[in-house]
Amino acid sequence: MIVYLALVVLLIVGSVLVGLRGGVLLDQAGLLNIFTRATALGLVAIGQTIVILTGSLDLSVAYLVGLTSLVAAETMAGQDGMIVPGVLLALAVAAVVGLVNGLVITVLKANAFIATLGVALILRGYLEHNYTGPAGDVPRTFQHLGYDRIGPIPVAALLMLAIAAACWWFLTRSRPGYHVYAVGGDIEVARLSGVRTRRTILTAHVLCSVAAGFAGIYLASRLGSGAPYVGTDAVFDLESIAAVVLGGTLLAGGRGGVVGTIGGVFILATLDTTFDALAVDPFFKDVVRGVVLITAVALYARRMVGRSP
Repeated sequence: MIVYLALVVLLIVGSVLVGLRGGVLLDQAGLLNIFTRATALGLVAIGQTIVILTGSLDLSVAYLVGLTSLVAAETMAGQDGMIVPGVLLALAVAAVVGLVNGLVITVLKANAFIATLGVALILRGYLEHNYTGPAGDVPRTFQHLGYDRIGPIPVAALLMLAIAAACWWFLTRSRPGYHVYAVGGDIEVARLSGVRTRRTILTAHVLCSVAAGFAGIYLASRLGSGAPYVGTDAVFDLESIAAVVLGGTLLAGGRGGVVGTIGGVFILATLDTTFDALAVDPFFKDVVRGVVLITAVALYARRMVGRSP
């Protein structure tokens, strides 16, 4: 796929630029930084891929990441025996938020952008009213999830890739996965073909939110507590959409997949790691990321035009 070719080129160029400054991009510390940056964003982007394939999207994921980190940390309260209840409750809260998003879109017929933005504002209001900073306490045992690694690769990154593999199987080898592509391709044709379009969209939004819940749980394990704005500070809503688009999934739905999304995630993570190693100005970082995203969209658009009869 072209996204992985772009990733290889980026790694080579980044290594050269960092090398000219006397550093090494792809040493153990650099690889660890790339994988760590990619883990949380990758989890959110996996879920975002599913909803975008249906022709929808989710702007509530950033606040949901913060909320689920708090739910997990406050439920655990520093006790090893509460790890499983904390994880399950955080995922349950995420699933409920995803269900609400899906119901607003399918039952109330609200535009996905407006519906999920509205839910995001509700979550933001709750967080701002109830929290002024970190809360809860993650037991030291659970923090192994955030910090253990095999060589330069964090265990959490391997779990993220495992979830991506499961998502790939769901989308390409299961009947509900085929329905996701059908709804994204043409929802009316899918409906007339017997696909339960409402159920498909609901399922996609629940899975998206659960993926964001996993990201919140992972970040709680790294921070040692819940953080209300950990998702918005990282701009996971827009970053996840950017990763999906970089991976070649059409925003209109129906084409793309999680394999490309993971490539997009690692492109963004590599860019950030390279910029940090070069001490690049934050404004310039955003400019370059914007140029990369626009270029990717333009290239995919040209390929689509070239393939059309």
